[in-house]
Amino acid sequence: MATQSSLTINERLLIPLSEIEFSAIRASGPGGQHVNKTNSAVELRFAIAPSSLPEQVKSKLFAITDRRLNASGVIVIKSQRFKSQKLNKDDACQRLVEIIQKATEKRKYRVKTKPTRSSVKKRLDSKAKRSNIKNTRRKVRRGDD
Repeated sequence: MATQSSLTINERLLIPLSEIEFSAIRASGPGGQHVNKTNSAVELRFAIAPSSLPEQVKSKLFAITDRRLNASGVIVIKSQRFKSQKLNKDDACQRLVEIIQKATEKRKYRVKTKPTRSSVKKRLDSKAKRSNIKNTRRKVRRGDD
């Protein structure tokens, strides 16, 4: 996942750690006496525009609808799952990798198919049968209106 100097997205994409900003913050939620003294949570900030990612990947990242992407084009991830700052940092990096991988994966396009002749016949037969049932429920009209 993270080498000494870069974060591996896939076999072709690497992000230098110098492009990612980490800050230690206090974790919210319940805790013991020690919780108010330590900054164990980590906030990761990754600016998309000035990054070394290819333009195609950047445009896909800008197009995602994720609350972690703010209006100025910065992905902000807060990690406080673990008590250890290092584990939280690794967790935040992993979540960034998942966001970028999700944006770079190619969508499978749906191949349009034609319904079979028998399925069309079956559908039309069931519609005709249903129509006949509904027609027999109507009031009988006399011809001398």
